Amino acid sequence: MRIDYDAVAAHAGNGSPHDPAHDHDAALRFITCGSVDDGKSTLIGRLLVDSRAVLQDQLASVSKSGEADLALLTDGLTAEREQGITIDVAYRYFATPLRKFIIGDAPGHEQYTRNMVTAASSADAAVVLVDATKLDWRDPALVLLPQTKRHTLLVSLLRVPSIVFTINKLDAVEDPAAAFANIRGALEAFTQAAGIEAHAIIPISALKGHNVVEAQPGWCGYAGPSLLQVLEKLDVTPAETAEAFSFPVQWVEKFSSSSDTSQGRRVFWGRVATGVVEPGQQVTVLPGGQTATVAQVLNHVREPGAVPARHSAGIVLDREVDVSRGDWLLAPGAIEATREISATVAWLDDEPLVAGRAYWALHGHRWVKARIRSIAHKLDVNTLEEHSAEQLEPNSIGHVLIALQEPLATLPHARSRTLGALVLVDTATHKTSAAVLVR
Repeated sequence: MRIDYDAVAAHAGNGSPHDPAHDHDAALRFITCGSVDDGKSTLIGRLLVDSRAVLQDQLASVSKSGEADLALLTDGLTAEREQGITIDVAYRYFATPLRKFIIGDAPGHEQYTRNMVTAASSADAAVVLVDATKLDWRDPALVLLPQTKRHTLLVSLLRVPSIVFTINKLDAVEDPAAAFANIRGALEAFTQAAGIEAHAIIPISALKGHNVVEAQPGWCGYAGPSLLQVLEKLDVTPAETAEAFSFPVQWVEKFSSSSDTSQGRRVFWGRVATGVVEPGQQVTVLPGGQTATVAQVLNHVREPGAVPARHSAGIVLDREVDVSRGDWLLAPGAIEATREISATVAWLDDEPLVAGRAYWALHGHRWVKARIRSIAHKLDVNTLEEHSAEQLEPNSIGHVLIALQEPLATLPHARSRTLGALVLVDTATHKTSAAVLVR
């Protein structure tokens, strides 16, 4: 896939941050990912420093011999600092005159893929770093690192709306322009073969700051915007308001302190998953099957009125029905509950996945028993080919059939990022075993 850099530059340089066609006022949640030591933590440190989001005393605390170690601004765990690696996801916040940002620094090590998947599941964008010094950059047919491919595939599977590739450490190679051209070609070939759309491919130096905050026109033969300029114009994940109403109950308030809004009935609190909830609409309870009418809808500050997807709401029904934490309120007949799902899984457990094993499945706030009925295939992240398999090793991606003890109301993940996602948890160790994406 070819990137239209002129269009990207125009998009980054023009338009108002209050353009009604794009939600640029909302904070953008993005993650950095890629292989080990590609410079993810250093890149975030550079963004924070050059955007003046770091106080002088913070900068001094991570400085050694007058040089600031930018990676330490996010690597806060003692084990991370001792080993020089990122283990857990570290979140940092900063703002520019145009935008607010929430950054997740995801680990690059394969054994911490589960942490990266957790961060990606709620991200609006992913910045995938590629270390030019680790590749045979002189070869136009160079091969990308497996972890770069794996992370790209994972963020694509998790439907992260925007993927931006940054080719880092080009200041450390003899011919930065040739390295950028060859690595960009490899990325374009990979994304095209995988059916992944890349928003931009940018040459950077996280250590020196090239093309991170300020653009360096002509460097590496690139005339497009800087990484920050691209991020400032990306859209956040749109709310799924076009889908039928669905609502996972998180908390049941037995008696409201404000009887004038609840009429003395219980209030069901949670976050609207899809659609819009407003007084007068019919709802069905899953798994109970009862039906009722919405009598009142309260927002997060108990003000009455309609509430759309991605916002918290309190729902009062016109009659008392059996509803508890973990139940779902659904638009009647719109989403069919099923006991069997075909899904793509990113296997995160240390123990391999094998057919026949039972797990807990978490969907919204509802836990049900699940059993792996069969493994259809495993994806080869290097060739993107699907192979038959009897098990999925840690950090593998595959297609499985899952049988559920109780029905769940799911939609394909390609249609709904909320209703199409589950988590499998080991029944004995309580470890998160898999991210499940309904096909």
